[in-house]
Order: sequence, then structure tokens, then C-alpha cells
Amino acid sequence: MKLIKNARIINEGQQFTGSILIDGEVIKDVFSEITPSMEGVEVIDATGLILMPGAIDDQVHFREPGLTHKAEIYTEAKAAVAGGVTSYMEMPNTNPQTTAQQELAKKFDRASDVSLANHSFFFGATNDNIDEVLATDPNNVCGIKIFMGSSTGNMLVDDEETLSNIFSRTKLLIATHCEDEATVRANAARAKAQFGDNVPITQHPVIRSEEACYLSSSRAVRLATEFDTRLHILHISTAKECSLFRNDIPLTEKRITAEACIHHLWFSDEDYIAKGSHIKWNPAVKKSSDRDEVWRAVLDNRIDVIATDHAPHTLEEKAGNYWSAPAGGPLVQHSVLAMMDAVKKGQISIERMVEKMSHAVADCFQINHRGYLRPGYFADFVLIDPNQTTTVSKDNLFYKCGWSPFEGHTFSSKIVSTYVNGHRAYHDGAFDESIKGQALTFSR
Repeated sequence: MKLIKNARIINEGQQFTGSILIDGEVIKDVFSEITPSMEGVEVIDATGLILMPGAIDDQVHFREPGLTHKAEIYTEAKAAVAGGVTSYMEMPNTNPQTTAQQELAKKFDRASDVSLANHSFFFGATNDNIDEVLATDPNNVCGIKIFMGSSTGNMLVDDEETLSNIFSRTKLLIATHCEDEATVRANAARAKAQFGDNVPITQHPVIRSEEACYLSSSRAVRLATEFDTRLHILHISTAKECSLFRNDIPLTEKRITAEACIHHLWFSDEDYIAKGSHIKWNPAVKKSSDRDEVWRAVLDNRIDVIATDHAPHTLEEKAGNYWSAPAGGPLVQHSVLAMMDAVKKGQISIERMVEKMSHAVADCFQINHRGYLRPGYFADFVLIDPNQTTTVSKDNLFYKCGWSPFEGHTFSSKIVSTYVNGHRAYHDGAFDESIKGQALTFSR
């Protein structure tokens, strides 16, 4: 057994100086007072450190299979753990796409071999795979992903009849990317006519506009309401969309929930000149007023969880012009540190940060025995030094793509150690890869 003592523990809306006793993979006890003496226990003194549940990131793209020149499960799971993220849920737009059960099984097999973090994978809906969607195991798969815009080929699902069929028959949580494709295409055509191939990056939030987001998100909410579907809308980026969500009932009673991502809480359209395509995401980073309202929605519980939409591309790919530079960027190594900066700025309390990155994600997806520091739960947690800084540079990144939109920024805290299922997988810049993460399970 291990005893982590004298830490400042953040858990379930409280903070206190205490200790955690770990027995193998699980938490045996949490002490909020003086720790009793114990024989035969490894003791780790965490004086001066914050101890909180590991973050659970409900939206990442680790690019495997088929796109591994950008990223792979092995490298990105390490980056996640280095950033205090102990569990992730990965998206189906790989090559081949995760739209058949045998492809889903291959991802789980690969992750069990190489992933240092705990994991689950979304199953992708298409225009013609409803039987495969319905065969998805709700106890072992985090959810069904629908691209209601901003995808390619058969994964773009925006036909009303197809959507109604999926929403009415699927019992799993449906997670949606919401941007109205017709609106985006019309805006893109206007930009092309005005600028040709030299569209400035500042046009990105004009092309992928507030209206495109709201039309699609409101459509998803309408369908979910009509069919009583469990809906989770990803990466809310506009003030207008925030009006779609409720905060008058507990999260565990909600049928419609929402996610905010780090980049939509951090950047605004004022950053495009300096950052260029490095902050090109879909949905786009928009006005500072949108960012401020997304923050308000996080704080008043209209938006339920905070994640990253970690989606790496190579620097060479990002160096293209507006039309060729792909949307997406790497974030999973720095999401916890970014939120710790927000805590220090007074934008959010540390208790609410833990709620949005750990507790609420576990509740939203009904994850078994994770997301909280409780006896009998898996010992997934992170130790943070709030008095040491972390300056982001290429030589301390673990992403395969080798860059970050945060390069040059100094975060006000440092990730010291990350424990995954009781195993210290990361400590002070080094990994112990002798034990891999586990597949998440769900109580549904």
C-alpha cells in the first residue's frame, strides 16, 4: 500500500489538508485529519502540493489508425498523463473510420497494449450504419459520435430522416459536432469570391459562423427533445448556443448536456493575427464576448464539462494557406495547467475546476468508479505544485506533432506526478510505462 500524505486535497466541492491511502489500483481511504501511523506502507510526503482527481477528457483525436504521422495512441496518451489527464475518450474519424464494430475492437486492443492512460472510444454514426450503431455495447463504449457538419464522406450526417432514425433508436449517449454544413459552404463561397486563395485566417469565424453553430446545435436539441435522446453537444463556441442548455436541474437528471473546450475559454478572434492557423479549430474561436459567455455558462452549469478536442496536425500541414491548413491542434498536455491559470486569475474556483474536468465528466458519461477521490474508486489523481511554473517549449512537449499553441507561455503551476489506477505513471518529467491504463466501463 501507498500513503500520499499532507497534500491539499480538492474533492467534491471541498479542499483540506489530508492523505490518501492506496491499496493496489484503488483508493482504500481518504483522511481529512491527522493520518494514523501504519506499518508496511510506502509513504510519499506531498506537503505543499495539490492533490485532485485526474482529469477525464471526453474529446480527443489520437489519429490512430491511418493518420499516425500526426499522432498515435501511445504518444498522445503519454502527453495526456504528463498533463494530469488520467482518462480519455477518443473520436472515430480515423482511417479506417470507427464505424464498424471490428474497427472499434481494434482500437481497444491497441490501447490496451500501448496507452498509459485509461481509455474509451466513440463509435461513429454514418448515413447507413444504423445496425452497427445499435450493436454498440453501452457498458463498454462511451457513446455514439455524429458529425452534424464539418466532416467528410459518409461521416457527415445531416439528412433529417437519417438523424431522426439514429436519435430515435439509439439508447447510448450521442455526442455531436454541430455546425450547419450549408451555412458554412455558403460563407466559404462568399469568402472565396472575395479573397480567392488568399483568405485571411481572421475570416475563419466568419466562415464557420455563430449562425452555423446555432442552427446545428438547436437542431440537435430539437431532435433529442422529440425522441428523449441522451445528447451531449461538444465544443460550444458561441454565446447564442449557451441559451440552449438548462441549469435548473442536477447534471444526473439532464438528458441534454454540453462541453466547453480549453481553446474556446482561452483564445478569441483577437489572437488570430499572432497565432494564425495554430488556433484554427472547428468550430472556430470567435469573439471575446462569445468566450465570456461560454465562461459564464460553465460557471452557472449550463455547460457541464471542460475538455480539449485535442486534434494534432503536423507543422507542415498547418503551414498551408487558409483552405489547405487543417483545423485542430494539440492541447491535452496543458489543459489542467491552463485551468490552474484560470483559478489563479479568479475566473473559476479550484473546486469548480475539478468538478468540470473530473466529477461532472464521470457523472455525464456514467463512468464506473472514476472521477472522484472515494474509497473503492480507482486511484486516478494528479499532484500539482502551485508554486512552480511551467514554460512550454518544443523540448518539453510529448506530442508526436512536436508543437503547441501555448509555446512560449509560462503556466503558473507544474504537474509533479500523475497516478493511473494507483500506478505512478508520470513523475517530474519521466514516465513509468510498466503498467498500462485500462478500458473505462460505464454503469448504464
